[in-house]
Amino acid sequence: MRSGPALALLSAALLAACSGPPADPIVASAQSSEPATVASYPDPVQPPAPEATPAVDPAPPAQAVEEVEAPSTSHVALKYLIGDVDPAKDPMFAKIPEKYLGGSRVWGHKDAVDAFVRMADDAASNGYVLKAVSAFRSFSDQKQIWENKWTGKTLVGGKKLNASTPDPKARALKILEFSSMPGTSRHHWGTDFDINNLNNSYFNTRDGKRIYDWLTAHAPQYGFCQVYSAKGADRSTGYEEEKWHWSYMPVASWYLKQYPIDVGYERLTGFEGAASAKDIDVIKNYVQGINPECR
Repeated sequence: MRSGPALALLSAALLAACSGPPADPIVASAQSSEPATVASYPDPVQPPAPEATPAVDPAPPAQAVEEVEAPSTSHVALKYLIGDVDPAKDPMFAKIPEKYLGGSRVWGHKDAVDAFVRMADDAASNGYVLKAVSAFRSFSDQKQIWENKWTGKTLVGGKKLNASTPDPKARALKILEFSSMPGTSRHHWGTDFDINNLNNSYFNTRDGKRIYDWLTAHAPQYGFCQVYSAKGADRSTGYEEEKWHWSYMPVASWYLKQYPIDVGYERLTGFEGAASAKDIDVIKNYVQGINPECR
């Protein structure tokens, strides 16, 4: 039998062996640090809220914004890039709720619709009314808009372009100030929404400016970006400014990357004035001619 002192020494040694080495201070520090934040879009998971501005009511608390599932990065079928789909029969699309509709275009990409509804709900809770006056347009929808302007059925700048602008390239350029050629519109993707009005002048009114200021401050929190910003050094090509046109970037940026790879000028056919598409280089100058902050 061991004596009392020897037994005490043996117990102390066993306790030291079982306790293990002291915690690594570096590991402990890393484990206790705050979780990393998520970058802003095109990653669609809770983008950081923009800084508050005194002129605009604050956005809802961060916890009110639900996480958005990232879209698949698999190859996009050509039909989605050029709007050759029937949204009523395609599971990729969803209807915009009636209370947030301001026009007859009721469909959008399901992820974009979900984000728009959350944004409109939160805007409404702060006293701002957002309505989609236009959303998804098919190739045939855009063809009708384009050809009505091309043939003079719809006036452009108060003129019938078939009479005032007989040169095909010049006529196409005039229409392209605000309207896309069929097959090139972002509205084909179902990711883009025209909100509240289709005139820049509205957004200079008291009510319109209030809406625009809220969108500018808070729409990025929901993944939306104004793709057709004012033209200048940062955006010298493309359509004129459209304060109403907001694009859901988690999906649209993915489509934009694939578009010039899969859609060549041989596919931009089947409408009047199509021959001018290559001369104008509409893919580079218009499809890709967007606000650089929205890429």
